[in-house]
Amino acid sequence: QVQLVESGGGLVQPGGSLRLSCAASGSIFHIYTMGWYRQAPGMQRELVATIASAGSTNYADSVKGRFTISRDNAKRTVYLQMNSLKPEETALYYCNWYCRRTSYDQPRDYWGQGTQVTVSS
Repeated sequence: QVQLVESGGGLVQPGGSLRLSCAASGSIFHIYTMGWYRQAPGMQRELVATIASAGSTNYADSVKGRFTISRDNAKRTVYLQMNSLKPEETALYYCNWYCRRTSYDQPRDYWGQGTQVTVSS
């Protein structure tokens, strides 16, 4: 089983920064994409950013220019640097990996438990 553990969430003032990390454990044969999603209370989970195995990135329009997704393959970790945070970005941030555990498994989504980000003065 692939397990994802997020860290780095917390309380930050508007305009502040946080860096989220998501480390993977378990057997992984191939990673297709890694990404971050968020879900605010009463809202649907939404895409924040993704990074593909080839390195291409994709961002929600609302975070472009402020958030940066990156990865460290050796550490099997994906990061989300969040700058100029806004109160409306308060949410539970989830890590997602779309990957294959072995050469004969079908690729599937794996999710972390989430890390809370609260933007408030």
